[in-house]
Amino acid sequence: MDCVRIGVIGVGNMGTSHAKNIASGKVENAKLTAVCDANPARLAWFKANMPDVKVFENEDQLMDSKEVDAVVVATAHFLHPPIAIKAFEKGLHVLIEKPAGVYTLQVREMNKAAEESGKVFAIMYNQRTNPVYRKARELIKEGELGEIKRSIWIITSWYRPQSYFDSGGWRATWAGEGGGVLLNQDPHQLDLWQWICGMPKRVRSFMYFGKYHDIEVEDDVTGYVEYENGATGLFVTSTGEAPGTNRLEISGDMGKIVIEDKTLTFWRNRVNERQFNREYQGGFGQPECWKCEIPITETETGHVGILNNFVEAILTGKELIAPGVEGINGLSISNAMHLSAWLDDWVEIPFDDSLYYEKLQEKMRTSTFKKNVVDRVLNVEGTH
Repeated sequence: MDCVRIGVIGVGNMGTSHAKNIASGKVENAKLTAVCDANPARLAWFKANMPDVKVFENEDQLMDSKEVDAVVVATAHFLHPPIAIKAFEKGLHVLIEKPAGVYTLQVREMNKAAEESGKVFAIMYNQRTNPVYRKARELIKEGELGEIKRSIWIITSWYRPQSYFDSGGWRATWAGEGGGVLLNQDPHQLDLWQWICGMPKRVRSFMYFGKYHDIEVEDDVTGYVEYENGATGLFVTSTGEAPGTNRLEISGDMGKIVIEDKTLTFWRNRVNERQFNREYQGGFGQPECWKCEIPITETETGHVGILNNFVEAILTGKELIAPGVEGINGLSISNAMHLSAWLDDWVEIPFDDSLYYEKLQEKMRTSTFKKNVVDRVLNVEGTH
């Protein structure tokens, strides 16, 4: 194979964007050969503007067409795992949009299917191509920051007015999206948080549902986490603050790293704080610290970067930037935060997947959003 034939399943805003990137030649050694969507108007656009691309009404027709080697899944959150599983069973490579799914139980099934298929499986965590976060991860992995003590991510720059939520009956509902700001806006930050700092061992969260908007899901969250080494973390997010903040601060034995306004600053201690604490005899005092503005020389490649990496992995075995199986990590933190709020208690990671799914079903059954997708999610074999 010298060219990967790609089909895009779900051509709403993101799916169409991916399709255009592939069709315009931005993805090397790839060709857009098919798309599918339940909305006839979207298919009509492709027929008129990309006549060489085959159009199908559903994923089964697309997958059985023999027109594709790989698929990009850009459908509703709930449908990522069942569609991906189907694609693996048909011998196709898969790239899913974020989040990996809505609940970990279905994502574990997807990961198992991916492993058994032997096919390339990636997720659209395009922020992993952001050189600021890549550099922060590099500094920590190479021990420049020492052992992590605390991380704090304030990500409240997701402001949304009520009209945003009113634009679609599925928006900000348990049955339509499966969650609010954590599942819709924050998957990239939750992924980066664990990618840089590691997975926490337990979570305690406090959240408000419809605090700033007329919605049924969370729009204000404060989550506190603990790690195996004793480090702690805080994740604060909301869609109801303006102006908002996007600031990640990570402190360790050798100082602290701050990412804000697309810059990375490293306050670097000359001496390890633990060593200073043991040896210093002057009463008041602290390690000498240098403020270092870390130069960022790489360029962010975003969605196109992930697509190119996906194709390279298929053709040459190149290591994935964002392996699909890692999608469960950020989702586990999100699910644990929801479960903690629902139970009003600490939640260990890993938690009881079945308990989370049971609680989510209760929310979905009383949701204001009612559509065929709800029945499909709750009843389709292999999704729970």
